[in-house]
Amino acid sequence: MSPRSEKLLRIGVRVLVGVAAVLTLLCVTLFFAAVRNDSAIADHRGTADAEVLSVSFDRTLIRFVTPDGVAHTPSLGVLYPAGLEAGQLVRVEYNSEDPELARVAGRTASLTLLPLGTTILFTWLVAGPAWFFARRLLPRPTPAASSRATSDPRPPAADPAEPPTHQDN
Repeated sequence: MSPRSEKLLRIGVRVLVGVAAVLTLLCVTLFFAAVRNDSAIADHRGTADAEVLSVSFDRTLIRFVTPDGVAHTPSLGVLYPAGLEAGQLVRVEYNSEDPELARVAGRTASLTLLPLGTTILFTWLVAGPAWFFARRLLPRPTPAASSRATSDPRPPAADPAEPPTHQDN
């Protein structure tokens, strides 16, 4: 393998492992954000019946009315919307201080564990073996200490086994 291809392989594996680490961090952060949202709803819980307005890939919009008579449609949609269909009526729990934060009643952050866990698992099923095999296939770089020893400008020390040479002036 040429030095250039070795260098490209090293860079590629580092990028792959870096992307896997960032993706793992994002998944863990997303889980803790879901726990925080659940906690905010639990601290100031309100419940209502909601109508599912639309279901799309990125969000599910609902409309519900709070006890003060105000209709709310959270702009980011409802949390944990799996299985909902447009026109359906569902029970929701929301944060009474911020009705923009709503979830389907009875659903919690634990529902995010399976998709986030499988994302992390499959990410490392790709990145882990790539990193492992690259470390086994690529030669290890020479340490900096050995390269300094070969380029040392000082003359080598005298060998103690040799008799000293005398110069007469």
